[in-house]
Amino acid sequence: MRNIAKMDGKRCCTPARAGSLALTQAEFERSGGRSDAEIVEIPGGTAMVGTRSPQIPDDGEGPIRRVVIKPFRMAVTTVTNQEFRAFVDATGYVTEAERFGWSFVFWSEVPRSVGPTQAVPDVEWWRRVDGACWFAPNGPETEHDCQPDHPVVHISWNDARAYTSWVGGRLPTEAEWEHAARAGQGDVRFPWGNAEPNDTDITPCNIWQGDFPKLNTAADGFVTTAAARSFEPNPWGLYNLVGNVWEWTADPYRVRSLKRAVKDRLSGMKGYKLSKGGSFLCHRSYCYRYRIAARSGTSPDSATTHHGFRVVWSG
Repeated sequence: MRNIAKMDGKRCCTPARAGSLALTQAEFERSGGRSDAEIVEIPGGTAMVGTRSPQIPDDGEGPIRRVVIKPFRMAVTTVTNQEFRAFVDATGYVTEAERFGWSFVFWSEVPRSVGPTQAVPDVEWWRRVDGACWFAPNGPETEHDCQPDHPVVHISWNDARAYTSWVGGRLPTEAEWEHAARAGQGDVRFPWGNAEPNDTDITPCNIWQGDFPKLNTAADGFVTTAAARSFEPNPWGLYNLVGNVWEWTADPYRVRSLKRAVKDRLSGMKGYKLSKGGSFLCHRSYCYRYRIAARSGTSPDSATTHHGFRVVWSG
């Protein structure tokens, strides 16, 4: 069974599993993929990564540092179910969740028809559900929950790499992702600035409101995923960079601390891949990782109901 990553004294909100079809961009667009209007040019230059004010220091959020970024292009949204279905139809690709035969589903979304499920130790709200995968996100007979314009989920890092290769792109680096999220605004906490989301009237993204993990009031309008193109985009036209679903990056999960590096090796986290952005299950009381500088890591074969990805193209 997949292991669970441990962060900041609490279990990370993304459990871990304990495994060329490339087209040119023009070919993909002709096949019904993204149009130029759905891809934005991200300028290069000196960019910042991290923050001067880390909220979860053990995650490696700080210190802030400067890196040089080359111009690249980024999809305005995460990959949707409709887009991933086009990939599967064209290639016959089978995701790792399908090959394993199960994936992680949040407890409140498990259908009663599924029957008893196995809870993950210490994070009982995560349940192993046989048959859960991208086209049946909550298990058997939940195909209706796979809405075409919502982010595709139950996607492992390896699955994401296969898709990005097919469209002639790749996953972003952490530096590229943060550069795009900040959109030239400096050391801001969120893609829209520094206004802090709350449980009542400030809801600029899709996160948890209420008492995690028991009650989600859905003050932002969503209990689970929102459409990939929802809420207001950041100044560079990118949607839902925080909240909604975690986004895989190309980078390994590393923390610049010898003590932490040793701890990661001992806990089996070596080889984990880095994700950014948080999800609809994040709340400040438990997983305050819906910030630009926030980070998380999990095994590259892991998949859940709140993990997706976004594509970038070089130059």
